[in-house]
Amino acid sequence: MQNPLKMLGDLNKMRQQAAQIQKDLEAQEFTVERGRIKIVITGNQRVVSVFIDGQNVPEMVEILNDAIKQSQQAAASKLAAISQQMGLGQ
Repeated sequence: MQNPLKMLGDLNKMRQQAAQIQKDLEAQEFTVERGRIKIVITGNQRVVSVFIDGQNVPEMVEILNDAIKQSQQAAASKLAAISQQMGLGQ
């Protein structure tokens, strides 16, 4: 049987690594251009800007971020349900 204190230390280390990865992803930006459309998004899936015909379209940023948030919430809900079924939920 593993030492419970060591397991807590390992868990803390994994949380720190996950936080660092998230921070690194937030700092990265990806730009995709197709035809008249250009989108800039961060590595943590937050849309920064949308340009159509060279014009910034801020309402598209809000709409896309809302759609991404909804899909992430749906995925988190499904993962939580699976975790509970496996006895991993609280």
